[in-house]
Amino acid sequence: MKKITINQLIETILSLKTKDQMENLLLGILTPQELEQLPVRLEVVKRLKKGDPQRKIADDLGVGIATVTRGATEIKKGRFKDVK
Repeated sequence: MKKITINQLIETILSLKTKDQMENLLLGILTPQELEQLPVRLEVVKRLKKGDPQRKIADDLGVGIATVTRGATEIKKGRFKDVK
């Protein structure tokens, strides 16, 4: 992905002031499937950070183990430091 594209997205998100504005943006740029997947992926990260076993996370959330492993790999890279 091009850096300018990521920066534009970040600037747009950071400029939003309300929950309604964020919801409007997300509903406009994401497909229904993407809207379903994002909260689940965030929950994967939160549970990994709590120390839950990968297989349990996958089973509980109904996702593939590869999705959970990807989250774990990104955590190892230093991502999600501010996600609680």
